[in-house]
Amino acid sequence: MKDYLHFTMNDAEIGQLSSLALAHVGDCVYELLTRGNLVCKGLTTARNLHSHTVQLVRASAQYAAAQTILPLLDDEEQSVFRRARNTKVHGVPKAASKAEYAYATALEALFGWLYLKGRYERINTLYDVICNAQTD
Repeated sequence: MKDYLHFTMNDAEIGQLSSLALAHVGDCVYELLTRGNLVCKGLTTARNLHSHTVQLVRASAQYAAAQTILPLLDDEEQSVFRRARNTKVHGVPKAASKAEYAYATALEALFGWLYLKGRYERINTLYDVICNAQTD
């Protein structure tokens, strides 16, 4: 049976994807991590879960998260991040600056890239650093 929870692709397949395609996957991965983390922390009402999730996944929060993990990225991860950060987007949400949105897109692309490579331990390591920085 196909594993629909753990999609993986080889380097050649991933190399054919645009940064926005990686960000599309990474957006989901990052939000799933955030939602799961909030539920495990004891938030139970839909209203609390939604408002806390939105606070943590919006572009400004992802910009801060990206700044936190940037010094920890290896050369390959930095390359993925940089490529995605420099991608032309056709619109920026009103609540975000162009820079915040670029970094948020890059963070999502990095998480998408790591996910599609099957590097779940690395995802957990980086997300743990982000969570620890948010509580400081």
